[in-house]
Amino acid sequence: MRKTLQQRKESGFTIIEVLIVLAIAGLIMLIVFLAVPTLQRNARNNARNSEASRISALITDCLANRNGVTASCQSDANTGYTAGDFQQLTALTYGAGAGSTTAATVQYAVKCNVDGSGTAAGSARDFAVRYVREPAIARCIGSQ
Repeated sequence: MRKTLQQRKESGFTIIEVLIVLAIAGLIMLIVFLAVPTLQRNARNNARNSEASRISALITDCLANRNGVTASCQSDANTGYTAGDFQQLTALTYGAGAGSTTAATVQYAVKCNVDGSGTAAGSARDFAVRYVREPAIARCIGSQ
């Protein structure tokens, strides 16, 4: 007895169906591989921002407790942040791979520009915490 054409057809996927599934999987993998470095960079930048904000808050507290005299808040012991804290911010800057070797600094008698990209001369009570974000963007936060 002869089988008809419909009976001879085997079940399974055609090559077109397999290629479509592989193309979709490849597209999803491409999107993930493009998104992961951006997410990692954003996490490092958020860590930098948090650490710089913490140091700025410690200096602000010191100035408030010492009647705004910056000379009394220029030592680590008076402000409450340690050299290790600052090294962490600097290490985050160095470890970014941004091509910049600018270390994080605290500057007194200067204030941050409005856009936060640099500093300008300020009063004796002003200060600025400067650091670098990825990709090699200088940031400044401080007294307002």
